[in-house]
Amino acid sequence: MANKTAPFCITKDVGEELNGWLRSTSVPHGLALRARIILQLDSGKGPLEISLNLGINRGTVHKWRKRFNESGIDGLYDAARSGRPSVIDEKTVRRVLKMTCEQVPHEATHWSIALMAEYAQISTWQVRQIWNAADPKPHRLRTFKISNDPQFAEKVIDVVGLYMDPPNNAIVLSVDEKTQIQALDRTQPGLPLSNSRIASRTHDYKRNGTASLYAAFNILSGEVIAKVTDRHRAKEFIEFLKQIDKSTPEDLDLHIILDNLSAHKTTAVNDWLEKHPRVHFHFTPTSASWLNAVEGWFSQLERRALYRGVFTSVKDLKNEIARFVKVHNKYSAKPFQWTKSAEKIIASVNRAKNALPN
Repeated sequence: MANKTAPFCITKDVGEELNGWLRSTSVPHGLALRARIILQLDSGKGPLEISLNLGINRGTVHKWRKRFNESGIDGLYDAARSGRPSVIDEKTVRRVLKMTCEQVPHEATHWSIALMAEYAQISTWQVRQIWNAADPKPHRLRTFKISNDPQFAEKVIDVVGLYMDPPNNAIVLSVDEKTQIQALDRTQPGLPLSNSRIASRTHDYKRNGTASLYAAFNILSGEVIAKVTDRHRAKEFIEFLKQIDKSTPEDLDLHIILDNLSAHKTTAVNDWLEKHPRVHFHFTPTSASWLNAVEGWFSQLERRALYRGVFTSVKDLKNEIARFVKVHNKYSAKPFQWTKSAEKIIASVNRAKNALPN
């Protein structure tokens, strides 16, 4: 009867590197054997089965499993392995970093440790040391969008000024819409969390309609004024402005930070603003949603209430949003603090623009 072992798994990158060892003709037999042990452990085989498959002692399997758990792939090397240099010459470092940043392997969209070792004709240990020191992380990818708004600097100064030095006798509100929120129900009940099992749910779902959320985030208190609608047009936006107007002291000016959505600039909206001179709009630059403070609150709503939510109808969805807003305002609301000056933001964006290829 095979011994039962604790769950064992490795990352995709580690699996690729170990399989690279097995394909390589220069990897010593000992390292290739240890790679097979780890890969078979990852496939769910137990030490007894692996020892029979590879013709080795079961203790050998336990030894390299333990070394891997303690030190990762580095633990598979011998303490004083022949040919593993303690110092990597500067020429090799420069060559590997140049390849990392300026070239792409033929068989992939980005470098892995195994591919770089193969192309640079060095060991995977050397690649890991070079990358750990320089921290290029070629397996990771970030997204970005640089605003091309011709009034970028002026708008940043205006909005950041409201955050860092809000005017007296006024309320500053960050306003936006979260549109097309889906009321999703799962096709089967999920399995709850237990001591030995993570919570789970079916990957498929049923759509039960959508709703849109208008939210106004108070910079000074962190409280939110919200309105859930079935549609998101200028008409619904004006209705939300009326709600804001009624929900705030009439003797205070209202400074509203919002994006450049066309529904915010219609004739009907401008007519409403003329009749309510205490309301002042401040538009963020185009492609700069990160400058609107309410986006952080939307992120909380998504993580804490919507992502795992099960909604059998739009009414259920609306009720959950209303509950979340009420609980947030009662227990979680706190003043918003913006720390990065307008000058630093503008300088950072200018550096990013200059770094883009022509």
